[in-house]
Amino acid sequence: MADQGLSANVLARRSGVNRQVIANVLNGTVWADTLTVVDLEGALGVMLWPDHVQWRIPAPDEAPEGYNDEAEGPSASGSSAPDSVG
Repeated sequence: MADQGLSANVLARRSGVNRQVIANVLNGTVWADTLTVVDLEGALGVMLWPDHVQWRIPAPDEAPEGYNDEAEGPSASGSSAPDSVG
């Protein structure tokens, strides 16, 4: 916004994002949801979440990179938790 000399009001009109939402994101009182980020990126013409288009998305039957299911603890068969409550 500062690089383009835009106020929150102008950005709100360009992006369709409520001005108060923009102010709250800038103040750090809320996190922008994905659709808000996309709307703001489109209005500003810049990526606000760098390299997110470069991320590798795993196949449906593939674990995400760095995921280790052994780190989650014992399997359901090794759990001491009861199967049902009551």
